[in-house]
Amino acid sequence: MKVEIFKVLLYLKKSGPDKSGKAPIMGRITVNRSMAQFSCRLSCMPELWNPRESRLNGKSKEAVKTNAKIEKLLLAVNTAFDNLVSRKVEFDAADVKDLFQGSMETQMTLMKMTDVVCDDLKARIGIDRAKGTYPGYHYMRLALGEFIETRYKVKDLAFGQLTEQFIHDYQSFSTEEKGYAIDTVRHHLAILKKICRLAYKKGYSEKCHFQHFALPRQSERTPRALSRESFERIRDVEIPAYRKSHMLARDLFLFACYTGVSYADAVSITDENLYTDDSGALLLSL
Repeated sequence: MKVEIFKVLLYLKKSGPDKSGKAPIMGRITVNRSMAQFSCRLSCMPELWNPRESRLNGKSKEAVKTNAKIEKLLLAVNTAFDNLVSRKVEFDAADVKDLFQGSMETQMTLMKMTDVVCDDLKARIGIDRAKGTYPGYHYMRLALGEFIETRYKVKDLAFGQLTEQFIHDYQSFSTEEKGYAIDTVRHHLAILKKICRLAYKKGYSEKCHFQHFALPRQSERTPRALSRESFERIRDVEIPAYRKSHMLARDLFLFACYTGVSYADAVSITDENLYTDDSGALLLSL
């Protein structure tokens, strides 16, 4: 389909003010010769409205909040239009309106999906997740939200609005503006990829975003030696009798420390590796 005209106009319906004197903000989508009107579900005092900019004047709390919602709305309209163009089918202004209004009301967004992943992890702490894994997800969520607000002037984005450049910009934001260490940035990017992969599997996203994005290399670290004090604390810790797997793991670790046997050899020991010599002593053969 050849699109010669596409534009979105926002205007104030001054003939329909509410009891407080605020007038509703309306929108009109034009695609070639077709037009469709819609309500932005926003309102403002007529004296604050700037018809040329289609925004509220000033930096009051109301103006900033309403303008941010307008930005998000316009972004959703343009995304709906781009999606229809990519399908290479005939469409008109009403189709753009229906797609963007439906997606704004029902879609699973990036930040919503991030909250789902964080809440799921938090619920599994003590079951199959350690308590120490949650802070990394929590701080990633804060950084991601700050990035979206800083770069896009909105609080959330639909998965259909993401581009490959998004993750590169997020990496630069984390490294340069937030000053995070490379390992922290790598962890945050890995979580972002996980969120997008999960959204794709659950049908919330039409594509698996960033699946081919290569995570930055981890920084090389010099292995830290275990201090004698820490070793003795592990050796002497009291483990409940019903925690048999914990006891086995601790004993194997101590055995490896005392004998110098590698981790790979220690965990592969079976009864076949044990034998008794002529004096009755139990020996290990690897």
